[in-house]
Order: sequence, then C-alpha cells, then structure tokens
Amino acid sequence: MTTWQQAVGPVRPSTRWRAVLLAAVAACAACGIIYELALLTLSASLNGGGIVATSLIVAGYIAALGVGALVVKPLLGRAGIVFVAVEALLGIVGGLSAAALYTVYAFLDGAVGSTWVLAVGTALIGGLVGAEVPLLMTLLQRGRTSGATDAGRTLANLTAADYLGALVGGLVWPFALLPHLGMIRGAAATGVINLVAAAIVATFLLRHVISLPQLATALAALAAALGLLIVLLVHAHDIETTSRQRLYADPIIAYRHTAYQEIVVTRRGNDTRLYLDGGLQFSTRDEYRYTESLVYPALGRGARSVLVLGGGDGLAARELLRQHGIEKIVQVELDPAVIEVARTTLRDANAAALDNPRVAVVIDDAMRWLRVGHPELRPSGGFDAVIVDLPDPDTPVLGRLYSIEFYSLVAQALSSEGLVVVQAGSPFSTPTAFWRTVSTIRSAGYAVTPYHVHVPTFGDWGFVLASPAPAGRAAPAPMPSMPADAPPLRYLNSRVLQAATVFSDDIAPRPLEPSTLDNPRIVEDMHHGYD
Repeated sequence: MTTWQQAVGPVRPSTRWRAVLLAAVAACAACGIIYELALLTLSASLNGGGIVATSLIVAGYIAALGVGALVVKPLLGRAGIVFVAVEALLGIVGGLSAAALYTVYAFLDGAVGSTWVLAVGTALIGGLVGAEVPLLMTLLQRGRTSGATDAGRTLANLTAADYLGALVGGLVWPFALLPHLGMIRGAAATGVINLVAAAIVATFLLRHVISLPQLATALAALAAALGLLIVLLVHAHDIETTSRQRLYADPIIAYRHTAYQEIVVTRRGNDTRLYLDGGLQFSTRDEYRYTESLVYPALGRGARSVLVLGGGDGLAARELLRQHGIEKIVQVELDPAVIEVARTTLRDANAAALDNPRVAVVIDDAMRWLRVGHPELRPSGGFDAVIVDLPDPDTPVLGRLYSIEFYSLVAQALSSEGLVVVQAGSPFSTPTAFWRTVSTIRSAGYAVTPYHVHVPTFGDWGFVLASPAPAGRAAPAPMPSMPADAPPLRYLNSRVLQAATVFSDDIAPRPLEPSTLDNPRIVEDMHHGYD
C-alpha cells in the first residue's frame, strides 16, 4: 500500500460512488454487446453470415467471457488500475474492430483474412468484458466486512446493471448507431463512450484507491486511446470509401447502408450494376435476359393484375408496364432504401416504373404482407400473376421465403387460374438449392415447370413456373402478345422458352425433401454451392 493510500485508509465506496460504479458497469456492458453486434453485422455483410458462423461467434464470445474472468484472478489485488487498463484496451480493440475487419476484407485475402480478424476480435473483446465483473465486484466489496448476504446483494446489483446495460446496447445498435453512423463509426463511437465511462470511474472513484501517479498515467492512457478513436471517427468515411471501392471493379456511384443490407451501385460506361451485401443483382448489359425470362412466362394467360414480391429495383415492373392489359401492379419491397435508389440512381434502367400510377409500392416484409391480407390492394379473386424476385436464400431470414409455408401463402393471394414465377438461382452453380426450390414449390400444392436461361453476368440461371392446379405439369404458357407500339423483346420468345425447360444430364432433376420454416434446408444448400 502506498503512503498516499495509507493516509486515506481502506476505502469503502459510498452509496453515491457505488451508483457511479454500477452506472459504469451498465455502460461497459452496453459497449461490449455493441462491439459484438458490430462484428456480427459486418461479418454477415461481408461473408453472408449464416447459422453456423453466428453460432460460433456467439459461443466463442461467451467462452471468452469465462476465460477473461479466470485470467484476471491474479490481478484482483490491484483491481483499480487493472480495471482502467481493461477498459482502455476494450475501448481501443472494440472501437477499431469494425474498421480492421472491413479493411482486411478489402485489402487482404477476403473471407480468410476477415475470418481471422473476426475470431481474434471476438476472443479479445469477450476476454476483456469477462474480466470486468471480477474487477468491479472487488471494487464494490472494497472495505466491506459483511457476510454472504451482503455479498449476494452486491452481486445482484452488479449482475442487474450488467444485463440491463447489455439490453440498452442491444437496442441502441440497430435503432441508433447502425442506421445513423454505420458499422465503422458506430463501433468507434461506442469505443469513445467506453473510454469516457472508464475515465469517469477513474476520476471520481478510483482516485481514492490508486496513487496519484497511477491515476495520472491511467488518465493519460485513456486520453491517448480517446484521441485515436476520434481520429478514426474523423477519417472513417475516407477509410470506408477507399476499402469499399477495393471490393468493386467499377466506380461506385451510389451507396446506402440500411438496417437490412448494404446497397452499392457501380457504373462504367453504359454498364450499371446493383449489388446487395456484395452480391450482384443485375448488370444493365444483360439484365433484359433475366427480366424477360422472369416476367413473361407468368403473363401468358392474359394477366391484368400482378403481385411482385421483391424486385425493388423496378426492372420487373418496367416489363409489366409494357403490357397495356395490365391494370394493377403491387410491388412489395422490404427495404425503403432500395426503392429510393430505384427511383433515383436506377431511374433510367427501370424507366421510372415505380412512379407509374399503375404501380402501388408497399414497404413490407413479403411473408408478413401475405399473412396480413391487405384486401384494399388485392383484386377480387386474387392476382392473375405473382412474380417472386427475392435474393438467394443464403441466410435463415431469406430461407423462410423459400419454404412450403411461404409458397402456401402465395397460393392464397393467387387467382385459381393464375401463374407464379420464382427466381430459383443457378441449376449449375447451386444445383441442390435450385432443385430444392422446385421440390418445395411442388410440395406446397403447385404443378411446376422448372426452366433455365443463360445470363452472361450470372451464367446458367433458373426459374420455376408454377400453377395452383396440381393435375400434371404446368407447361409453359404461350408468350403474351406485345402491344403493336411496344418494342419487341430482345431475348425471350416461344421457342427460347420451350427450349429453356430442357436440362442436361449434369444438372438433371433431383428428388429432394422440401424446405420448411422448421427445417430451412435450402440455406445449407446455398452454402454448399458446387457438390
């Protein structure tokens, strides 16, 4: 014990300072959970996430909490200064974690390098957070001589503050930090809060526990760490912009990061491309092949009303509007930012389709919208055609939109003579996922006809044409007649459509179990890819 500490004697925190310490516990717990959520969010954006990856990250984080608690045991005799050191390290590691992960992914070996950063970051953050509770418990009990009951009360207060702080962090990340600051600045801002909380504890409480030189050193270290994070906050946009551009071959002309995904639009010459979470959605060089193949097979029975699920880029709506007989199009898109980009940056590509009075744009989850009903938007007797243009089911959230339950809801929105077309991925690159989609739609009570076309940007790409009448196969309907004043289609015609139903032996049909909400098999199919 130093001379200064001997002078002040053993210190038992007053009620006021105990409240300050518990508030620090809550703040640090909130910061810890935000760091982990930031890494999970960025991992999902860069690598696709998935149940296995998420489970490993969460389990690794919890295991690291226990390791951190054990490692700090020999240091509890110097709980005050060690607590400040832990918080300084946590603020730096957590605050820099998202920037490090993003930069490594962009400049080094993509998924491999970022996986290592994710694993190390998770272990360090979990270990440091795990060390907090023993240190804080020691500080709260300093100078106490009471028994087990009082220790239990102290632990209860500490645990309550810790868990409530985690709840606050879990709410602040998706509703405040992520949408307003993004991942890199959001993590850095959290690091600043972490360091400020540590500085408050050091200044107003630990000054009675550690020596003045130690306090000055601790505050200087916190100030240096704080300065580093402030520099990151100032330059985060430049770092993010430079790193992001490294991921795309063409210049980025539009970027949005929403609660749902990262939206990037690139352009080189006449080629405009849309990416969602790094996955290419279309190229204006050849999207007409995809869009015509998606839309027109569903219209052969003279559709007058069409429901589009997904397809927020407006390309499907553009093709539908070429049919003068179509009176009503309901476009359901989850992310309002996609609609905003479609109405601005992609306006030329979709011919301003989403602003046409025949198109009703609905911002909602496709499955939720189908369940609720919305009779004011549904024609009497159901839609004549439903076009399902959703992203590939590489996450559980998307996997539910490729389930028996989802296609059963689609059937309820469809007229008795209506047709459904579903984009189903590549029968060559992801054959199991493609044929799983076919089996799932058939199991939902449809007659189905799978078909595939060549889209140079994507390669071999597949679709499923389905009819709610399960008697036999749903042979491709005749191509609808185009209005006399409309330009002819560039790719699809009756002969191409008929030929598209033929599959070679290397991608032949496979009998598979359907994908359901309870067992989303198709998500694992997407992760396997080639098999």
